[in-house]
Amino acid sequence: MMAAAAWRSLPDGRRLHLTHGPIDIILEAGGTPQAVAAAHAAAVGRFGTILTELCAELALLRAPANRLPRLPTGAVARRMCAAVRPYCHEVFITPMAAVAGSVADEVLAETLAVTGTQAGLRRLYVNNGGDIALHLAPGESFTLGVVDDPQAPRLAGTVRIAAASGVRGVATSGWRGRSFSLGIADAVTVLATSASAADAAATIIANAVDLPGHPAIARVPAASRQPDSDLGERLVTIGVGTLDRMAIDAALDRGLDTARILLADGHIVAAVLLLGGHARTAGNLDLALPAPAVRIAA
Repeated sequence: MMAAAAWRSLPDGRRLHLTHGPIDIILEAGGTPQAVAAAHAAAVGRFGTILTELCAELALLRAPANRLPRLPTGAVARRMCAAVRPYCHEVFITPMAAVAGSVADEVLAETLAVTGTQAGLRRLYVNNGGDIALHLAPGESFTLGVVDDPQAPRLAGTVRIAAASGVRGVATSGWRGRSFSLGIADAVTVLATSASAADAAATIIANAVDLPGHPAIARVPAASRQPDSDLGERLVTIGVGTLDRMAIDAALDRGLDTARILLADGHIVAAVLLLGGHARTAGNLDLALPAPAVRIAA
């Protein structure tokens, strides 16, 4: 049997830690003590039911998005389907590609439904393992760190997100992350109008950062590492050896082409693509990348 959902307030009094099975969330609210307390209570109230709802429809959510026999009934599941719908007729994708961002969006939405009328809530983020839903009152901003290897975290850069930007979701995908990737990006961080949209788009762009058939890249069937993976026998990246600059540029440019399409179609606000210490960016964003990263804006 799965353990029950758990939550605790962290020592600073602003952050809340929520865990249930594979879901691990840090939520931070900024504002008056009353607004922060209301935000925490609302988040806890919604969080406890999310995993059970998802598990009830898990088989459906692991199916290819263009061949779902029916729409799911759960609120988070419906967010997942909506996030991957723009891509499902072009590439293989399942609603699971947007699960983390959709969970973050749902917790944020429930919190704002309760506290949205309170002027005392100035900022709020729901960070579900790196996929982040944001609330920003007018004039507020967040500065987020960009990490290229979650297994050995180091700050690869920072992005400032202002309320006026319209960005309300951030997600990162890549072969080094906790989920499988078909590509070789160290990390692709996407900014979008919701965390679920950012999550799906980051998956699409990270898959496109690739060098098919390159001998330095190790791949195995997803099912050999995780038997119930929604990717089945599709080859996922488990290792990237030494790549020369020409190969890095070629892989990043493939991803940048995809990011530019998603940008033009309105699916994302901006993206940062990282591989081998080099970078590409798409969209206008307040980004700081230290050397040796090379910034080439779309």
